[in-house]
Amino acid sequence: MTNVYTTQNLIQILADERQACLKGERLKLEITVSIDPVIDQFIRTDGLQKFTAYQDFKASIHEYQREHQVSGIIWQDVTLKGHTLHYPEIDTELIALPSDLEILKSAKSSILDFWYAVTVDMDLYLSFNIGKQHQKINIPDVERIIQRTEWASFSKWENSNFLEIILQLGWGKPEDAKYKRGRPHSGSEFIHAVNPGNHPIG
Repeated sequence: MTNVYTTQNLIQILADERQACLKGERLKLEITVSIDPVIDQFIRTDGLQKFTAYQDFKASIHEYQREHQVSGIIWQDVTLKGHTLHYPEIDTELIALPSDLEILKSAKSSILDFWYAVTVDMDLYLSFNIGKQHQKINIPDVERIIQRTEWASFSKWENSNFLEIILQLGWGKPEDAKYKRGRPHSGSEFIHAVNPGNHPIG
């Protein structure tokens, strides 16, 4: 019996393959840009070939995940303002199995408890237009969004004079939720918390 690759193995395999594609060691040669010569002059065919080769490889890794039930979850730790959170999220290059979704759903309340604790007295913004614009909101707005979502994830931007805490509230498949391409079946909203007087940058 052959060994099944682990989540960490797959993450490393994808990282290696991405580097090989970027270096031009992998190309999908049958890819051409378009049939419009006006557009063709602005897009490099080799860049598209590299991108497509990697996307095809990534799709085969996702199929391997499904076939061998290899989780897409990685565990993260974050400490802010004296509070620490150990939480699951889906690696950006992998997919969530149905069992992964259950783990994400069960972690939602602990992520929200942490988020509420570390964002006291911060200004809240909802991002829209794929994160390019932000609208100021309040806690009741956040609670309405929470009610219609299944899972949560968390990230932060931080340096010596700036802190932005980003809460992702999602539903459906995380790999389809980030850029609104999976709506209505998958999607997410991003809540940005910043210190008063600041605006989100993430």
